[in-house]
Amino acid sequence: MTFSITANDPQSKARTGTLTTEHGPIQTPIFMPVGTAGTVKAVHQRELETDIDAEIILGNTYHLYMRPGLEVLNQAGGLHGFNGWRRPILTDSGGYQVYSLSNTRKIKEEGVTFKSHIDGSKHTFTPEGVMDIQRTIGADIIMAFDECTPYPCEYGYARQSMEMTHRWLGRCIDRFDSTEGLYGYKQTLFPIVQGSTYADLRRQSAEVIASKEREGNAIGGLAVGEPAEEMYAMIELVNEILPADKPRYLMGVGTPANILEAIALGVDMFDCVMPTRNARHGLLFTTEGIMNIKNEKWSRDFSPIDAGLGGYASTFYSKAYLRHLVKSEELLGGQIASLHNLTFYLWLVRQAREHIAAGDFVAWKNEMVVRLMQRL
Repeated sequence: MTFSITANDPQSKARTGTLTTEHGPIQTPIFMPVGTAGTVKAVHQRELETDIDAEIILGNTYHLYMRPGLEVLNQAGGLHGFNGWRRPILTDSGGYQVYSLSNTRKIKEEGVTFKSHIDGSKHTFTPEGVMDIQRTIGADIIMAFDECTPYPCEYGYARQSMEMTHRWLGRCIDRFDSTEGLYGYKQTLFPIVQGSTYADLRRQSAEVIASKEREGNAIGGLAVGEPAEEMYAMIELVNEILPADKPRYLMGVGTPANILEAIALGVDMFDCVMPTRNARHGLLFTTEGIMNIKNEKWSRDFSPIDAGLGGYASTFYSKAYLRHLVKSEELLGGQIASLHNLTFYLWLVRQAREHIAAGDFVAWKNEMVVRLMQRL
């Protein structure tokens, strides 16, 4: 994998770049649609490629390990062969999912023991095992195994967790560097900065991660309930330490405003379930603000969902028709809304790239943050 910066904003830390993998290039800043179980919910691969123009999608180690399982994935030639997606894939290590299984998990130095959310069976994830699982899944970019701490989190626990995450990282690197990909193309490993919202811990973790000199780095453990101002402070601190010539991935973030503010702080890559999860509940992100399509006011509005956005789903269907589908609990309603929201998120980062290149990103960002968060 290679990464080259193509433009720097003169008034912020925002930059554009090209991240190149063996499954194709990725223009940054980029938003990665989340395909937890091998699919972006309610969206065909063809729609992701042709309608939304997603350059990379995300899969999840925990869920793919559970279903369909490693034997099936291996026989299919990895996730690319299984789901037919021809562009790059990133896999989360499953650390966040294990974090969410707080009632059944047990964390030790060796790894994490937990019970399946499907059938209650017992499993163990170790750093070495997670590397092997992600080798089998075959993503272009794979994540180190870490512990995601909750918010709020006591300082002592945050420190112990961070130090264990660093030890786990050493084991991940040893396993990754001593093995090869299974499907004839190279994979790359991203370490993850932790440390909760404690500045000294975040600084220490960023220094450890930077010292590993991997091809890219991630920032984890944020967007778990902390105030936005604290999240932005941690991002700014960490990005002052992580090498500027490597891509920076902010995990699990977030709202349009979160993404724009983090781009201004030097983040290059994002993922979040929000576009598709909100879509299934009738909440739409548009170029003019946030729309609850269930509201009665849209019942006789026959104008396009978002004429200013472009894209098939956003311009072909009317607000009234989408409202009818969502209120009737028709499956097509969730599909159209998901297509629309993902189109919006990819539009947003493309617009950001254009304004960074033009040198007026900050003024545009400040205007958009206000506009996009207003309720229609």
